[in-house]
Amino acid sequence: MQAFDTHEVFNQAPPFADVNLYACDSALREAVLREGGGWADAALTRLGAELGRAAVLDLGRQANVDPPRLHSFDRAGRRIDALEFHPSWHRLMTMMIEAGVHAAPWQAPGPGAQVARAAAFLLFGQVENGAQCPVTMTYASMPALARPGALAPELAARWLPKILSNQYDPRPLPIDAKHGALIGMGMTEKQGGTDVRANTTSATAWPEQGADAWRIVGHKWFFSAPQADAHLVLAQVEEVGLGCFLVPRFLDDGSHNAVKVQRLKDKLGNRSNASSEVEFTGALGYAVGAPGRGIPTILEMAGYTRLDCVTGSAAIMRAALTHALHHARGRAVFGRALDQQPLMQNVLADLALESEAATAFALRLARCFDSALEEEALLARVLTPAGKYWVCKRAVTLCGEAMEVMGGNGYVEDGPLARLYREAPVNSIWEGSGNVMCLDVLRALSRSPAARDALEAELRVTGQGAELTMYTAFAQALVADLDGGGPNMGKVDEYGARRLAERIVLAVQAALLLRHAPPLVAGAFVRSRLDAGGPGGAFGRLPHGVDCAAILRRALINDGDMGS
Repeated sequence: MQAFDTHEVFNQAPPFADVNLYACDSALREAVLREGGGWADAALTRLGAELGRAAVLDLGRQANVDPPRLHSFDRAGRRIDALEFHPSWHRLMTMMIEAGVHAAPWQAPGPGAQVARAAAFLLFGQVENGAQCPVTMTYASMPALARPGALAPELAARWLPKILSNQYDPRPLPIDAKHGALIGMGMTEKQGGTDVRANTTSATAWPEQGADAWRIVGHKWFFSAPQADAHLVLAQVEEVGLGCFLVPRFLDDGSHNAVKVQRLKDKLGNRSNASSEVEFTGALGYAVGAPGRGIPTILEMAGYTRLDCVTGSAAIMRAALTHALHHARGRAVFGRALDQQPLMQNVLADLALESEAATAFALRLARCFDSALEEEALLARVLTPAGKYWVCKRAVTLCGEAMEVMGGNGYVEDGPLARLYREAPVNSIWEGSGNVMCLDVLRALSRSPAARDALEAELRVTGQGAELTMYTAFAQALVADLDGGGPNMGKVDEYGARRLAERIVLAVQAALLLRHAPPLVAGAFVRSRLDAGGPGGAFGRLPHGVDCAAILRRALINDGDMGS
């Protein structure tokens, strides 16, 4: 205790730190094992211990308190467009790249590779989220860039090994001088936003620079991670439509490509990460695939970036839960610890159920990306946009509730909850907003009847009990509506697309928990999420009879003694 002139400091929970973020998370460990990533358990345990150290957790705070700065000119007046980051940013990036979060499934593809990578991404997301943006884009670029014929052989030989490298190299140099490379994206423009077909940026063949070279002129309203070594950019090709182009930051002679960074975005959250506006004043770009096939190329990337939106939101939820629950265990109010008071237990257990369901969903979705089976790909086609809609939305609400658990201590910038709360909305907005995702669910189901069959197969759960009966009725009604024969058949359209996406995710989450989680967890989830009222707009609405104390013991095990 510290003594002041007027009082002593007591009844304040210590910071949530020096914790093994993997070992304390039963839901994540179990999901890794059952979804095929068990071979990575030891490595994830080591990673969880490293990321849970107080000094590492504090890197997230530092990187956001001191965000990146743009230096447009040097002292002699030369245009340099240099980005300056706090050392904490570079430390976080080094850790992620060395851990292979940017490329591991492409370096060593095989059973469980995407699951193990998703688990690592979820652990890093509990430390800091802005640095995950360039890592996600680099990870998602590989399926597009490595596709046969996507890049000219000489370009592929120069770029792909650098993208796959586990060396983080932030030096502003041409690709041949780098030890490793990061990839960013540039799609949206002022007049179009999500409607990329409205883009006006143009690409013109530039044979003087090479057979696959193009001259890019135009702008991007959101240009993610301008410090990246290259960006995938959408531009209009006359008569054939949008093409996708790899636009390097530096040319082979060491000079800047003609990409002018106009300013950095002043964002609500994600402040450690640089997002920018740029103009292309005759920038050199290289075609990725056939001109006119830019949207399919970007959509291939989008599946992977959207997977990370789901996983990243699950990470934010997990971080908010652990900080709130740790606080409640160490704080007494009205003579009792907060976590022993019935109404607070209701709130915390409800948060724990939401976090576990999000984790289970994210790891199940990652297994879809691991599998070569057609039905798994079809399932991913539905669950990726549905999950990005619902899980990302729930993260925002959960962070607000977790902040309230901590009271004023949660609302101030001294702790992590304010940052997590500001961070949460970005995954709903980036890579397709909620409406775009829900319409994508409708497209997936309408274009492929087999996708509906894959979803129905995922929802089959056997067994007995009142909760299973409730779940079965919910799932059967959902499938009936998809077939046009249920009571809500008129609502399975564009107007009701949000409710449809929500029901799909809730059904899949419930099925996963019924199969794999302890009955007390699965039963509480089903009873609180699948009844007529749905999950509602606030947490702490669990019905009577839920064993909240047992749910909370499972949610954060061995609190206070988890450094190993």
